[in-house]
Amino acid sequence: MKKLFTTLSNIWKIEELRVRILNTLLFLLIYRIGSFIVLPGVNPAALEHQEREGLLGLLNMFAGGSFARASIFALGVMPYISASIVVQLLGIAVPSFQKMQKEGESGRKKLNQLTRYLTVAITFVQAIGYVRTQISADAKMLAEPLFSISSMVILTGGTLFVMWLGEKITDKGIGNGISLIIMVGIIAQLPGAFLAEFDSRLTGSGGIIPFIVEVAALFFVIIFTILIVQGVRKIPVQYAKKIVGNKQYGGVRQYIPLKVNAAGVMPIIFAQALMFIPMSVGQFFPGAQGPVLAALTNYTSVAYNVTFAILIIAFTFFYTAITVNPVQMSDDMKKNGGFIPGIKPGAVTGDYIDSIISKITFPGSIFLAIIAIMPSIAIVCGVNSSFAHFYGGTSLLILVGVVLDTLQQIESHLLMRHYDGLMKTGRLKGRTAAVTTTGTSGPAL
Repeated sequence: MKKLFTTLSNIWKIEELRVRILNTLLFLLIYRIGSFIVLPGVNPAALEHQEREGLLGLLNMFAGGSFARASIFALGVMPYISASIVVQLLGIAVPSFQKMQKEGESGRKKLNQLTRYLTVAITFVQAIGYVRTQISADAKMLAEPLFSISSMVILTGGTLFVMWLGEKITDKGIGNGISLIIMVGIIAQLPGAFLAEFDSRLTGSGGIIPFIVEVAALFFVIIFTILIVQGVRKIPVQYAKKIVGNKQYGGVRQYIPLKVNAAGVMPIIFAQALMFIPMSVGQFFPGAQGPVLAALTNYTSVAYNVTFAILIIAFTFFYTAITVNPVQMSDDMKKNGGFIPGIKPGAVTGDYIDSIISKITFPGSIFLAIIAIMPSIAIVCGVNSSFAHFYGGTSLLILVGVVLDTLQQIESHLLMRHYDGLMKTGRLKGRTAAVTTTGTSGPAL
């Protein structure tokens, strides 16, 4: 405990780190305040009894409750995530986008600008669906045309403002801003969900024992998730010896830490965005509702979860392929006089690293698919839906991943200034020196 307080004191002593943390807290506070500002012309009392289950409940969680409150931030950052997905897919299929990806910083700025423009278009389309289907007639206090137009403009502006807050957190705060905004929205729902599950167990069937079992199971799921997220396959790298004068350089063995879950939570985000399509079709074309479409919009159906799992496995391989570049890693090692023992430098090394990535990506994708469908399993087992979202799935992976990433950001600032890190006695990856995996960067979550 004494070491913890000493470390916290060291964090406060570092001016740059202190300013970044305070900036992050300020921007997140602005986001949370905005999530309680209701759209003009909406009667909040008329929205209190509307149920948000399944995909709508998950979307409401990502938006920090703004979706159910008809807030100006009701659509959250999901339109921006969807736009990022489209731009990355275009980077695979369209040569002009591939060229921009290879142009370095200037190309990245162009792609970011295109992502922003696409975010505006997607947000406006989603705003139309939100106003038409998610705000009941008795909640509207203005004439329909005036209300619809003003709400769509405000919702679009709200999403753009949240996107701007995320970029500011990334530039002037700690960690990835979009990830932190999503995490804060998820954490905001946790106390209410926990109390609702506790109350349902006491007043309904089961009693306190099943609730304790649920909490214990949630604890072990979190521990297992941390182990998998932090799991790496180390590839040894030997560097040639260089003698300059009386000093010897190189000749040491380091490791390339290839993560089992290199794609992070992005495959689930990608798959989730595609699973919103059947729900959107049902909203815009009620007459097209059929048994297949109904099954794909039912959060607990077998068809939904099997489709969801297959999409996650496919996107895991896709996202790993565009973020981890074995050829570039091999070239970097060769330039620095490094080689993998028993493997020829150059193309053979790249093929070897690629084969290792493929072998560890498959179990990683299976893990992501299992975690993603665990909330549905929990609901089938009788867990309250609001609490089941924390039992696994996107919410748990985002919480674990963002918390670990934020700790690593703080850790790096402390170690840079020769202070003991937060995780000195722990197993947080990133403390020890290692060869960094190099690849094309994408949205981190």
